[in-house]
Amino acid sequence: MLPCLVTLWLSVPLRVGAGDLERLAQPQEGRSMRATSTMRVGENRRGEGERKYDPKAEPRGDLNEASNYDNFRVPPGTTHVLLDEKGPGAITHIWITFLGPERQNWAKEGSANHQEMLLRMYWDDNPRPAVEAPVGDFFANCFGRRSEVISVPVIVEDADSYNCFWRMPFRKSARIEIVNQSEKQINLLYYNIDWIKLDELPEDTPYFYAQYRQEYPVTPGQDYVVLETEGKGHYVGTVLAVRTRSPAWFGEGDEKIYINGEAKPSIWGTGTEDYFLSAWGLKTTSTPYFGVPYFDQWGIVGGHTSAYRWHVQDPLVFDKGIKVTFEHFGWISPDENPQNKSTSWNERQDDYSSVAFWYQTGPSTFAARAPDAKARKLPSLERLTVYARDFADDKHHGAGTVVRQQLDFYDDQQLFYRAPSADNAWLEFIFDVQKKEPLRLLINATQANDYGKYQVTLNGVKLGKPLDFYSDKLTDHEFHLLDFWPEPGSYTLRLECVGKNKMSDGYYCGIESVRLRERRPRVTEYGFDKDKDWKEKPMLYR
Repeated sequence: MLPCLVTLWLSVPLRVGAGDLERLAQPQEGRSMRATSTMRVGENRRGEGERKYDPKAEPRGDLNEASNYDNFRVPPGTTHVLLDEKGPGAITHIWITFLGPERQNWAKEGSANHQEMLLRMYWDDNPRPAVEAPVGDFFANCFGRRSEVISVPVIVEDADSYNCFWRMPFRKSARIEIVNQSEKQINLLYYNIDWIKLDELPEDTPYFYAQYRQEYPVTPGQDYVVLETEGKGHYVGTVLAVRTRSPAWFGEGDEKIYINGEAKPSIWGTGTEDYFLSAWGLKTTSTPYFGVPYFDQWGIVGGHTSAYRWHVQDPLVFDKGIKVTFEHFGWISPDENPQNKSTSWNERQDDYSSVAFWYQTGPSTFAARAPDAKARKLPSLERLTVYARDFADDKHHGAGTVVRQQLDFYDDQQLFYRAPSADNAWLEFIFDVQKKEPLRLLINATQANDYGKYQVTLNGVKLGKPLDFYSDKLTDHEFHLLDFWPEPGSYTLRLECVGKNKMSDGYYCGIESVRLRERRPRVTEYGFDKDKDWKEKPMLYR
């Protein structure tokens, strides 16, 4: 009778909603267990002396404050084991939290971000991890950024408590670890991992797998591969992150899924946003089975989009194998199109990363492995970065005062300009261009409830409409200004206050940097705009 009950229990990930409540009124097999970061008797996690840690020791429960030191600090280059247990059993829930990367009182130099932490899970003493992904990406938080996710199998509440409810059975053993591949410490790592100890598992029990992969940028002429494995199982989820290297919309490419080794995909979609169950593009959202935790700006060079799709109600079932791929096609600017025109169907060269989630019996044959943290970090697209903080002297601003100011969303300081009114309120930044090549000019700036409107000029040439730095919340934003082939020489970018939003309380301005961002090599190859005078007709491709 037990194997039948266990098989029923393991099918729960494919039946949620009313089925979950129904299951609660049925007999449950096994014994509940937990691996936790709680303080143990005999430990010393702070202060002087040797640190002793025995995960099997009794929890410390006295009235001393040290009894509440339920977290760990994981130094750079070290591995922390969260769970190491013998089976058979099945993990039912994982909760993890830790400090974010920003500087604070508990971490004066900041902390590792979750893209730099590698999560690994091993089943049955297999030396190859069944789960290998950055902590953030596993929980649908990509680019090292913290975002809220409210879905069925994964919940990141308030962007800092990482939960998953994927069922993870194991027969002989289970080991979960986090490798700190950052140059900074993981600070205040807390965790609870809940699992059920069972008497046995059916022979055909599928194992849980998740694997990270990336291409910076994607390979021309080849669809991006999320997963390719042989065996019997079912595919249950995708996390996809895209950093655009070209203007316009990246997501026209279809998902193409090959079942059981077929030469042509029998499952063929209609567009990237359609696979993620949205329409007419993507925007920030979070639903039980699909969502977009992070989407910064539409159509820019260097935009970020991350999305998840859980196949909980609609698993992709395979008997011999599966290959999950995406085309990387989309709109593109005329200077990147060989016919010098804008169309919706161009092979793009953006940066992709992904995590595939699936169950299968036996070992996976997927050859992908996660690169180290340095290789996972997106390469810089900046040809030149001019930091505004270096222009704080009086000759580079008008009426009012400037200060250097540290904000959490910047790695370094911004230049904060306190303009008392629009009269004689301006800022200037000077930079040199060494080589004529296609570049994009942009400003990385702050928006706030007391910021004004500023007109941008470059060497006296007006660029677009005034920039409105007002927002009802404090945030950062890239303002893209110009696509051009600048001649070598000196350039002066000037921001002049022309008023304020009617909702704004002031005329202030906060600038982190002025940037010249690279364009794709094919822009140089085609050279359509090379001899155009940007001063006569400033152009920004969208």
